[in-house]
Amino acid sequence: MSEPTKPLHPTVMAVTARIVARSRDTRAAYLARIDASAGRFPQRGALSCANLAHGFAAMPVNDKLILREQRRPNVGIVTAYNDMLSAHQPYEQYPARLREAARRLGATAQVAGGVPAMCDGVTQGNAGMELSLFSREIIAMSTAVALSHNMFDAALMLGVCDKIVPGLVIGALQFGHLPTIFVPAGPMASGLSNDEKAKIRQWYATGKVGRDALLESESQAYHSAGTCTFYGTANSNQLLMEIMGLHLPGAAFVHPHTPLRDALTDAALARVLAIGADTPDYTPVGHVVDERAVVNGIVGLLATGGSTNHTLHLVAMARAAGVVIDWDDFDALSAIVPLMARVYPNGKADVNHFHAAGGMGFLIGELLDAGLLHDDVKTVAGPGLARYRAEPWLSPEGLAWRAGSAYSGDRDVLRGHAEPFAPDGGLRLMHGNLGRGVIKVSAVKPEHRRVAATARVFTSQEAVQAAFDAGELRRDVIVVLRGQGPRANGMPELHRLTPLLGVLQDEGFAVALVTDGRMSGASGKVPAVIHVSPEAAGGGPLARVRDGDPIVLDANAGMLHAEVSPDEWARREIALVPVSGDDTGRGLFGHMRAAVGAAETGASVFFGTE
Repeated sequence: MSEPTKPLHPTVMAVTARIVARSRDTRAAYLARIDASAGRFPQRGALSCANLAHGFAAMPVNDKLILREQRRPNVGIVTAYNDMLSAHQPYEQYPARLREAARRLGATAQVAGGVPAMCDGVTQGNAGMELSLFSREIIAMSTAVALSHNMFDAALMLGVCDKIVPGLVIGALQFGHLPTIFVPAGPMASGLSNDEKAKIRQWYATGKVGRDALLESESQAYHSAGTCTFYGTANSNQLLMEIMGLHLPGAAFVHPHTPLRDALTDAALARVLAIGADTPDYTPVGHVVDERAVVNGIVGLLATGGSTNHTLHLVAMARAAGVVIDWDDFDALSAIVPLMARVYPNGKADVNHFHAAGGMGFLIGELLDAGLLHDDVKTVAGPGLARYRAEPWLSPEGLAWRAGSAYSGDRDVLRGHAEPFAPDGGLRLMHGNLGRGVIKVSAVKPEHRRVAATARVFTSQEAVQAAFDAGELRRDVIVVLRGQGPRANGMPELHRLTPLLGVLQDEGFAVALVTDGRMSGASGKVPAVIHVSPEAAGGGPLARVRDGDPIVLDANAGMLHAEVSPDEWARREIALVPVSGDDTGRGLFGHMRAAVGAAETGASVFFGTE
C-alpha cells in the first residue's frame, strides 16, 4: 500500500542539481532555439501557393478545405511501420485511424514520413547487426526530415523497438516547439516462457536438440503481432516514454488490436490537439524532456532492471534536448533506487505479468511515494507525474482513467519500494586499468558477481563460437571480445554469446565477458562488462590485453582490472583491431564510424563526438 509521499531523496536532488549545472549552457541554447520557433510554425500562411498546394494535393476534398482555410490544426504522423517487425506490424492501420479521429474533431492528419525500423532479433549475430546502432541516427534524421515541411501544428510518433524510439525522440526534439506524443502498439500475448526458451537455446548450443526443436521453441515464443514480451530495450523504451511523460498514462503495455488499445490511439490524437500552440495547455515536447524528466527516466530503468542499451540511448536522447548526463549519474542513482520488478531476464515473468500485477501505475506511484521521482514535471497528459498513477479503462461512456492499484497483484513480479527485490538498481559503473564500462547485475546471482580468471582474447563473435565448439573455453575464463565498439564495426549487440557463456557457467566454471561492444537489452545471468570505453579501435586499454592475463571483475566493488605490472602494461603495443571490410555494416556506414563519439557520450554522430 502506498505511503504518504516523502520529500525528494537527497541523492535524486543532488544528481538533478549537477545535471542542471552541467547542462546550463546547452539547455539554455536549446530552449532559446525552440522557443524562437514557437508561434512562427507551421508556416502554412507564409508558404507560397505552390508550396501549400503540394502539401495537400493528395488529400480528400474536405481535408483540403480545412488546410486551405488554415484555421484548424494539422497533425504530422511519423511512422516506423513495417510488417516484418511484430511490434510495428499493428501500425499499418494507425494512419487511417488517426486521420478519422482528427476529422471527428475538425482537424486533419497526414503521414509526414516514415523511418527505417530494423529488427535486432532478426539481425543478431549477422552482418546486418552492424547497422543497428547507426540506424538510430538515420531514424533521427528521417524524423527531422519528416517534420521539416512546416505543415504541422503537432506530431505523433509511431515506434516501439530498440533504436527506433530513441531515434524518434532525438528527431522530434529538433522540432521541440511542437506538441508531440508517442503512440505505442503494445506487447504480444505471452507464449512460450522466456525461461524455457533460454533453456532450449542452451541445449541447442551443446547439441542436445536440433534446429527443428530450436525453431519450434522460438516460434512459440515469438508468435503474433506485438512487442517481444521479455524486458529488453523495446519494452524499456515503453517504460521510458511513460515515466518521462511522453505517452498517455497507462498506454505502454496494452495489447494490439484490442478496443482499449484503439481507444488510446484515438485519445493520443485528441490530446495532441488539446495541447497545441493555440490552446491554454500548450505543451511543446522540448519542455517536457528536461533535466527532471531525464532523471525520472533513469530511475524508472533502474527500478525495473531495464536495458543497458539506455546507458547509450538516454545519454543521446537527453543531449538532443540540451541535457548532459553521464554514467556517473546512472551509478549514483543505482545506489539508492531499489529493484522493484522481476521481469525476464531479471526473473521468470514477462511484461504482460508485470502489467497485470499493477504495471506502470503502481510502479510510478510507489517511486513517487518514496521520493525517488520528480512530480513537478510537464507531461503530455498535463502537469505533474502523479497523473501517471492512473490506469486507462473502457467505462460505459468510453475511455477513462481510474486510480491504479495500491497493491501489487503478484509480489513475485512487482513489489513496493519498502519491500524490494534488491536495495539497489543493479547497474554498476566499472573502473580500472581496462577502462570504464557498465554491468547490469540485477539478473546475475551474487556468487557470480566477482570473477577472477585469465583472459582469452577475441576480435569476433565467430571466433568465440569456434573456441566454444572446440572445447577451449571449458575452464575459468574471462572472454575479452574487443573491436566491437562504434568506431570498429558499429557496436553490434553480442547476444548470441549469452547461451554459450551460460552453458559454461552452468557447468560450474567462473566465466565473464568484457567487451567494448554491446549486449542485448535482454542480457542476463552471465556477468558482462560492456561498452568499455575508450574502445580498442581508438587505442583503448582492451587493445593491450593478451591471452593469459589475469583479470579481476568485481561488480560489487565496481572494479575491472588486469593484474599486469604498470611497467609491462606501458611497454605493450596496442594491438591492431579490424575496422573495415566489405560486409554490410562496415562498408555502408564507414563515414559514420569515422564520426561517431564514444560510448560514454551516447555513441552518437550528432552529440559528444571526440
